[in-house]
Amino acid sequence: MKQLWCAVSLMAGSLMYSSVAPAQSPSGALLQQMEQASQSLSYELAYINVSRLGIESLRYRHAVIDKKTYAQLLQMDGPRREIIQRGNEISYFEPGLEPFTMAGDHIVDSLPALVYADFQHLASSYDFVSVGRTRIADQLCEVIRIVSRDGTRYGYVVWLDSETKLPLRVDLLDRDGETLEQYRVISFAVDQGVSKLMQGLETARLPPSLSVPAGSQVTFNWKAGWLPAGMKEVAQSRRQIPSLNRPVESRLYSDGLFSFSINITLADKNSTSQLLRTGRRTVQTEVRNNAEITVVGELPPATAKRIADSITLGTTP
Repeated sequence: MKQLWCAVSLMAGSLMYSSVAPAQSPSGALLQQMEQASQSLSYELAYINVSRLGIESLRYRHAVIDKKTYAQLLQMDGPRREIIQRGNEISYFEPGLEPFTMAGDHIVDSLPALVYADFQHLASSYDFVSVGRTRIADQLCEVIRIVSRDGTRYGYVVWLDSETKLPLRVDLLDRDGETLEQYRVISFAVDQGVSKLMQGLETARLPPSLSVPAGSQVTFNWKAGWLPAGMKEVAQSRRQIPSLNRPVESRLYSDGLFSFSINITLADKNSTSQLLRTGRRTVQTEVRNNAEITVVGELPPATAKRIADSITLGTTP
């Protein structure tokens, strides 16, 4: 649903440092339990997502039946928008569009992305800091802060239900500690009744699968001279974008929690250097040596600009 167009088309302050590896700490262990609980329990959540764009009210159901995952995400206000997961099939139902199915292992627009993160891997780049306990949705919660060690990325504060380990609140914070987005559970249930509600999906007829054309694999004559610690290239492609009428070379990077892409194409008379930011999304564009360089993704503006400035160019597309 909420797809970042550039990525698709063009593609603390001082905190305690433990001598124990963070993923082995109690806070790291709790986050791993959150990941396991979110993917193994049968539950229903009613929650809101709050961002600079407004407030969304949603319901999410999740169950594992015969070792197969079933899930449903429903927008509660306005036109009915629904996403259904059956195993590795994700089906989308939106007003005004033909329903379609894509491959995937979870619904991207359901729980916050950190729920699916590998915290063993993240321990090399982030600190997991226990903040104490408090109540959310009338439940006692463990509060954990996730902080980028090099200060180049956003951070999270997570409230985990002490009993089930499900996330009941997640705040995305910028580097000044200001809340950019908030996921907040209003009510929830964890029981086998949810599994019974989801059993109808076993035999439901899903819309046809949508194939995504693969971009051509080529050798690029440019590279990023600097990346935040832990960021790795996970994909690259060269595509002809009809609206631009010129090829675009893209590299996608991720540290397992946040992601961004670098996109390079030939500059034209409309190319300008600019910075755009909407919530967690930053788009940093620079024009240099007849090339238009765009860094787009989940990054603070200063980090996106540092990446763009570090790019060395050879022969442009």
